[in-house]
Amino acid sequence: MATRPNLAQRTLRKISRATSSCATRKDTMAAPASATTAATGRTPVYFVSHGGPNIMYEVEHPAFHQFQKIGKEITTKVKPKAVVVFSAHWQAAAAAGSKVEVNTAEFIDLVYDFHGFPDHYYKQKYPNVGSQELAEKVLGLLKEAGIESGGVKRGLDHGVFAPFTCMFGPEENPLGVPLVQVSLFGQEDPNMHYALGRAVSKLRDEGVVIIGSGMAVHNLRDLRSAAMSGTLPDYIIPFNEAIKEAVTNVNSGEERKTKLAELLHRSDARRAHPTFEHLLPVHIASGAAGDDKAVQLWTLPEMSMSWAHYRFGEVQS
Repeated sequence: MATRPNLAQRTLRKISRATSSCATRKDTMAAPASATTAATGRTPVYFVSHGGPNIMYEVEHPAFHQFQKIGKEITTKVKPKAVVVFSAHWQAAAAAGSKVEVNTAEFIDLVYDFHGFPDHYYKQKYPNVGSQELAEKVLGLLKEAGIESGGVKRGLDHGVFAPFTCMFGPEENPLGVPLVQVSLFGQEDPNMHYALGRAVSKLRDEGVVIIGSGMAVHNLRDLRSAAMSGTLPDYIIPFNEAIKEAVTNVNSGEERKTKLAELLHRSDARRAHPTFEHLLPVHIASGAAGDDKAVQLWTLPEMSMSWAHYRFGEVQS
């Protein structure tokens, strides 16, 4: 009897088909190499600050190199079976209230959810495949946790494909495993998002890496004035440091949950984040991490933004 291909082998075939259907471009469209081996032990969790879509082309920007470092760590050391990602740019409809959505598509296009960029930004490709098998597992875990959810078919937004193009360049460092995106809630409750991370945390024991994608500080309203003045707004560094304190200087997951929730009540919270969708992926990542220790991998305050990357848990040697 013929042996049924495993998940990684099926993924590679799908990526190959998805890639061959598009015109090859050196910077975006090379087919991935062989799949990584399965992770041993519990996988770490990551929070990355994704920046704007321009980061895909700004190869000299410090963030580009930091993305590459994290990507290499994931493909060469963690070696996941799959990735589940939460992006600030996908919130379930506010009317859905306490419901989240899971992308069940296997062949995934991109969502160009930005405006005013050069034409080639809207032709960018990122070859990837989803996994209905993994999406159904996520839906099952959410149901077990009492979280209402539903499957949808959707493209990847730039909160995923922009950093992933840097982290897992199709030619330089292909991911080569399934990628499933899950939405945020349509409301800004931090504890609900922490619970969302807790609900999917079991996937870490099955070789799945969980990634939250947002920004440590994200204020587009002040971007022009900060760029023109050449100075950082006074809320940037204090709020960035407050996140670091809440994420890394704790003795338990519950303490981290409490400290992170308190961030939203700071006097500068609505200046650092006029809306909280870019902060909430930190809460999701923290929920998925539980009691695991966290380290800040890198940070850079820039204009009215701040980049910060965190890893929760250990990378198995």
